[in-house]
Amino acid sequence: MTDARPAPSPVQVGLIGLFVTALVTAQVTASKLLQFGLPFELPLAGGSLVLPGAALAYAVTFFASDCYAELYGRKAATVVVNVGFVMNAVLLVLVWSTIAAPALPQAAPGQIDLAAFESVLGSSTAIVAASLSAYLVSQNWDVFVFHWIRDYTDGEYLWLRNIGSTATSQLLDTVIFVSVGFVLLGETTFSTAVTLIAGQYVFKLLVAVVDTPFVYAVVAAVRSGKTADATAYSRPE
Repeated sequence: MTDARPAPSPVQVGLIGLFVTALVTAQVTASKLLQFGLPFELPLAGGSLVLPGAALAYAVTFFASDCYAELYGRKAATVVVNVGFVMNAVLLVLVWSTIAAPALPQAAPGQIDLAAFESVLGSSTAIVAASLSAYLVSQNWDVFVFHWIRDYTDGEYLWLRNIGSTATSQLLDTVIFVSVGFVLLGETTFSTAVTLIAGQYVFKLLVAVVDTPFVYAVVAAVRSGKTADATAYSRPE
């Protein structure tokens, strides 16, 4: 029996793959805090940007979800976002089960430092709760705002919905992540939390602006007929 259902295109699979890859990378790299010096002072952030190592990888997820939402519609993008949430939880279960599994003695040939392994791959309960809470709210908000702007502008101004949806969703993500992980469940002071929020948000906003030409390039390539998606997904609902 022949399966008449159309196979997903390379672009569709690629965007989903990019989204999930960036998402799990963000989870694994979240524990390292980064600091970038600035040649000027910013309100709240000061003379440097302080942000978790996950910031860049997580910003890529918004690029992938915006491309996907534009090409395949709100419902399809929402499914990808929510499945990604479940996959993030699966990642944590697999990582923690590996940490908890019996290991060869520390002195065994080829064995790594077990404490370092747990420190690098394991996340504190507060950070995990903050990450998942922020993800679920911000990614669904991103899809909602993206299509609200799309409907309001009758499909025009892709740059506006890409930057507008990412700017608002990244603000939600940053505030929830820092508030839950570092203040509510941690011991970070309010002033330090404000500095973290400001630094992360400025960085994420810059990424949203920089990735806009790439969103245009992906969408234009699909709709110009250069890929198999052009006909099927030119005007998603």
